[in-house]
Formats: sequence, structure tokens, C-alpha cells
Amino acid sequence: MTRSSKVPQAPAPNLAEGIARLSAKRQEIIRPILEQPRDFVLLSVRAMAKHLKTDPATIVRIVRGLGFGSYREFQRHLHSLSIAFATSLDTMQTAGGKDSSIPGHIRESLEQDLKNLQALKNSLDARRLTAVAKRLYAARRILLLAGDLATTLAYFFDYQASVLGLPLFSATSSGRITHLVRNVSSKDVVIAISFRRGLRQTVEGLAQAHSRGAHCVGITDTFLSPLARHCDELFLAPVESPSFAASYAAPMSLLSALLAACGEVRRPRTLALMKQVAEEQRKGFRWWAS
Repeated sequence: MTRSSKVPQAPAPNLAEGIARLSAKRQEIIRPILEQPRDFVLLSVRAMAKHLKTDPATIVRIVRGLGFGSYREFQRHLHSLSIAFATSLDTMQTAGGKDSSIPGHIRESLEQDLKNLQALKNSLDARRLTAVAKRLYAARRILLLAGDLATTLAYFFDYQASVLGLPLFSATSSGRITHLVRNVSSKDVVIAISFRRGLRQTVEGLAQAHSRGAHCVGITDTFLSPLARHCDELFLAPVESPSFAASYAAPMSLLSALLAACGEVRRPRTLALMKQVAEEQRKGFRWWAS
């Protein structure tokens, strides 16, 4: 199996190649759609053509020229694109159910978290995650790349991995990412976490690590993420939210599941470590003594 075949591929064609095949006139017609997919995702082909001051037949020809089999397939891609490129303002403006009160928004937020967790549960391949856990123990080094809000996820995983004694190094700034990935090899595992459009420092760090032969694992929320192009394994965890803030309930659960797998891969070793941890938790100086 080749490196690229290990990554589940998105059904959408390569848009950059498709756009390059279009005439300059048709590129200009399609440009507003790709720049603002949220404004067009619900439009019928006739409504889209009217909005772009062209005819439905031209829209269909453009869609097929991009590599899509049908207009409906193109709409599904626009939906994924609108999620990947959503801003905090977009999510807040489009949220709101029948109950617009603050308690109603609280309930909606919790319900969306449950939907995200259910989506993760339905899509997660436990065997692939187990394989990653085994690979972490075999790695010379584990590099964890993240930035911005995803730094919180990196701190969580880094802390728990240190309990298991895994050789993990986290990098959450562009400088540290640059220096760490410069020395990776095929003996190393690199985990990159970034959502929606993808943070530049994380994507570029992963790309460099991949070019140096490291086994690369991506954690993101869409197959359209630029991380997907540089991964041997890709895991999706939705971050959709009705609030201005992305929800990390599903990504946190994914990392917890990976830690659970790590704990079981070498269970006797983990139990031996937990005996030491339990002793510290009972008698250690860090804990409040009533």
C-alpha cells in the first residue's frame, strides 16, 4: 500500500486543476462561488445562474469542467467548503433555532456538541486508531504540531502522553515547528492538529515532515483541509458550533480515545506506571490534605 492510499480521500476532484482547465471567462464566472461558498450553497442551478448573470447550461458545463459528475455533487462540495472557510461571524449569524433566548442558545450549543460526538463515533475506525497507538510506541520521536486554539489540545495530549512515558515533543509556534521538523526521519511520527482552513505554521510543518519521510497523522474536521494532502492517516472530528467559538468536544474525545488505546497497547507497562501514579496521588505533596 502506498503512503497516499492510507488516507481516505475526499470525493471532490482537485479544484485547482479543474479551474486551470476552464477558459478565462468561465474562471471569472465561478470565482465568486469559490470565494463565498456560503452565499451559493443553497441555490438551485437556475438561481445561481441568475445571480451570476449567466444561464443554467453554462453553470452545468462549468461544474462538469471542474470534474464534478453533477450539480448536486458540486453543491455538496460547496457545503463542505462553506464549513471549512466559516468564520466566527458566519457561525454566529447562521445559528439560532426557534428559541432565540440565552437558555435556548445554551441548549443548542449542547445539542451541537452531541451531534459532533455522534458524528465522530459513527466515522471513527477503531482499528486505524489502534494502529496509530502502536506506532507511537515504536517511534523514535513523536512530534505534535498545533497552534492558536488547537494549542489547548496539544497541551492536553502532551501532558497525558508524558504520564505514559512516550517520547513526545509538542510545537505550537512557527519557530519551534520549523526547528523540530528539520530533523525528523522515517523513524518518527508527526501528529498535526488544525481545523477549517488550516493554520499555516501547522500545515507547512506537516508538509516538511512528510517530505522527510516521517509518518504523518492529521486531525482536522474536513477532507478539504490542507492537512489531508500531507498525511498517511487522517482523522476527522467536527468542530461545528452555533456560537462564535468552535467546539472542541469531538477533537478532545478523539484524543482521549487515542490515549485509551495507548494505555491498552502495553497494558502491563501502563498498570506498573499507574501504581506509581496512585502512590503519588495518595501521598504526594501536590494534593490538598484536609
